[in-house]
Amino acid sequence: MEVYLFEFIGTALLILLGNGIVANVALKNTFGGDAGWVGITIGWGVAVFVGVFVSADVSGAHLNPAVTVGFATAGKFAWSLVPGYIIAQFLGAMTGTTLVWLSYKKQYDTTEDQGGILSSFANTPAIRSPFWNFITEFIATFAFVLAIFYIAGGSISDEAISLGSLDALPVALLVLAIGISLGGPTGYAINPARDLGPRIMHAILPIKGKGSSAWWYAWIPVFGPIAGGVAAALVYLWIEMI
Repeated sequence: MEVYLFEFIGTALLILLGNGIVANVALKNTFGGDAGWVGITIGWGVAVFVGVFVSADVSGAHLNPAVTVGFATAGKFAWSLVPGYIIAQFLGAMTGTTLVWLSYKKQYDTTEDQGGILSSFANTPAIRSPFWNFITEFIATFAFVLAIFYIAGGSISDEAISLGSLDALPVALLVLAIGISLGGPTGYAINPARDLGPRIMHAILPIKGKGSSAWWYAWIPVFGPIAGGVAAALVYLWIEMI
């Protein structure tokens, strides 16, 4: 179906440009090494803008299983479509991050910092504390998904809600705000596909000296955002009902 194709395309573009800015900052022998955290958060905001703008009018531009599950929990998206959307999002994320690796192949070959290599694929926390890392991802995704309900113009009705292409800019600014304000502890995955899909590719791709894929952490950027998305949906329903 066309909706799945555009979820795939939108997510692939999101990860290509998002992980691309991280690679530009974190890898050796690039021109973007001085961009720092501000450059990363701006880059991710623009990546979201592109992914949403391209896919919104066809698939609704979820690009994130936490958004898809949140919309379905609120009764704004058909549960029957959820598996297909999530599969498309994961495949898109895996494709996008592979394109980053191809684009920066020579830089990956010369980079010795295993943590920097991994950071261009997936997240690890600044301080290892699974409970608090989970809380951070939960809160950041809760804020993200709750705001998206209102950006998308949702209200209690039988009609589905989705992002339109005109919503691309506010969603991009939302991601920029979350990155600047809440991204420090964990790198703000706020998207299971964005983290787990590229982490799988980090493990698979023949990257010189890449080190561990940090599987000990992989569950947090999956279940933290999903829990945050469901909580946002429940709060949204409660607010709309009072």
